[in-house]
Amino acid sequence: MEMMPESMGYDRAIVVFSPDGRLFQVEYAREAVRRGATALGVTFRDGVIFGVKKRESALVKPGEKIFKLDGHIAAATSGLVADARVLVDSARVKAQQNKMIYDEDISISTMARYIADRQQVFTQYAGVRPYGVSFLIGGVNDEGKLFETDPSGLLLECKAKAIGKSADKINELFEKKYKKDMSEKEAVQLICEAFKREGKITLEELVIHVITKKSYTEYSTEKLKNLGIKA
Repeated sequence: MEMMPESMGYDRAIVVFSPDGRLFQVEYAREAVRRGATALGVTFRDGVIFGVKKRESALVKPGEKIFKLDGHIAAATSGLVADARVLVDSARVKAQQNKMIYDEDISISTMARYIADRQQVFTQYAGVRPYGVSFLIGGVNDEGKLFETDPSGLLLECKAKAIGKSADKINELFEKKYKKDMSEKEAVQLICEAFKREGKITLEELVIHVITKKSYTEYSTEKLKNLGIKA
């Protein structure tokens, strides 16, 4: 009689734990993130910076990887773009509801917890699957803050973080080179250095969003050059 793999049956429903305490569907969703494009978030002295790389094509416009959730908050994603889009739409509605009900901008931590809670709910019920996407959620209320969520509903506050296929080696770089009170230029340069862990990069390939108390800005290649950033 042919022996069944140890995981057989335990990966067919999100509500079933394996004997060693694993939820295989959540692990598969995390694998979708690990195979996704790299996204970076770095806090600096005046706010938060997000970075991703463009995937250029002569025929197809590159998909969005950094999403503006409100005037003071954004999210960078890695994993299934369709899953990200659904959660982003819900998060934007949440931001507007908060503004209408409380007459103030939603806090960064509240938004991060909202997205993490939505992801966690989809690990509890039969007939659904986890969202195959991780988020870096950051912005500025009183100070710049950055959070990470993953398909399990995990929520972590970070100073600098990478998600996606090169996350492990880039996070090692962040551990060594991140400084608490970096200037904007130093933070953007750190993001450029991080992407070099994936190979050669040009400034034209970078998508950089910068959030401070005063503004939300997507940097053009010309702006990066004027800032003195070197690829």
